[in-house]
Amino acid sequence: MARYIGPVCKLCRREGEKLYLKGERCFTPKCAIERRAYPPGQHGHDSQFRRGRASDYSLQLREKQKVRRIYGILERQFRRYYAEALRRPGMTGGNLLGILESRLDNVVYRLGFADSRAQARQLVQHGHFVVNGRRTTIPSMLLRPDDEVSVREESRRRGYFQDIRELLANRPAIPEWLGLDINTLTGRVVRAPERSDIDLPVNEQLIVEYYSR
Repeated sequence: MARYIGPVCKLCRREGEKLYLKGERCFTPKCAIERRAYPPGQHGHDSQFRRGRASDYSLQLREKQKVRRIYGILERQFRRYYAEALRRPGMTGGNLLGILESRLDNVVYRLGFADSRAQARQLVQHGHFVVNGRRTTIPSMLLRPDDEVSVREESRRRGYFQDIRELLANRPAIPEWLGLDINTLTGRVVRAPERSDIDLPVNEQLIVEYYSR
């Protein structure tokens, strides 16, 4: 399974904003955007002074790249998600974000079982979660309403999951399209995510324009 394995802080610096790819670190002064708020590379620091008005294509590309990096998806798979969003009824951009939100690794992250989507992906790949009672190791699995995600019984004895209940109590509220039982470490997809449920600072219409060229 292909994935990006390079330094993720460079991705935030390239997009010029926090993408929260490192969980708690992004809220501390160690965040790369706090220390070096300019693009990476030899001429990154100078480019912020020489940069003129961005073209329409540049804006579309940057928005597409930003969403890809937030969810940790490579280009080929992202194109497949876009093609699926195009086939579904409704707004293509909203459909695309709904598909990305429905991924198992994102649901694990949204439920608060992980600090970041990258960590959620690793937890899923290591087999710590079951979906509808069946163990799965596929982070890209798309969940539907009424699907249940819970920590595997054997994994609950591990130190990480023994302390997770206290962490869940201190983490932000989960989205309305999800439900969580802290006592049993079980989450449920209440309904399909809508655009109003997704709190990402992205303009999905630019992505639609990018692929419609």
